[in-house]
Amino acid sequence: MTHRKLAPGRLVIASHNQGKVREIRALLEPYGIEPVSAGDLGLPEPEETGTSFAENALLKARASAEGADCVALADDSGLCVTALGGKPGVYTADWAERQRFEGAPGRDWYMAMGKVEGLIAEQGPDVDRSAYFVATLALAWPDGHSEIFEGRVEGKLVWPPRGALGFGYDPVFQPNGFGQTFAELDPAQKQAMSHRADAFAKLVAACL
Repeated sequence: MTHRKLAPGRLVIASHNQGKVREIRALLEPYGIEPVSAGDLGLPEPEETGTSFAENALLKARASAEGADCVALADDSGLCVTALGGKPGVYTADWAERQRFEGAPGRDWYMAMGKVEGLIAEQGPDVDRSAYFVATLALAWPDGHSEIFEGRVEGKLVWPPRGALGFGYDPVFQPNGFGQTFAELDPAQKQAMSHRADAFAKLVAACL
């Protein structure tokens, strides 16, 4: 399969999540890419109506590519918990959404982590705590061409949350082979072995 090459120059990171933008920016830095976030450009966030990581990543990448008339890179990622049948999966961020009657709308990741832990704990002390993060990267060009790359990292869920260096569900995810959660690991160490890094390595091999 022939992949389209990504030329040096400006690229829109189709995200308003600053933690995600920082990680992607660091991954792109060595390749002569000039990343700018969709948030910095004032581009709206499209509604994520897809039922898979790939569909949602493409929705976001295409919206930014069209809005900025520039190549765009989007990430759709999530936590998949074995004991919950793969949930929250593509709805990972939705589980963190606060309802209006709970105060200002927005995302509360500690609430989301508590929801996951509560559902696991209901299954008893011997429940399988294995989980994995998935990251799907979508590159989209203004002419409609696109490329998709997926990565994952395996681990287990711990409780209570530990660490303050990550974002999202990082404080409860302990990758296999490590005694620390993603939120306890040095950011450079996490970036080198994360699901996003796995997907990005595939993108680099194909397009850079």
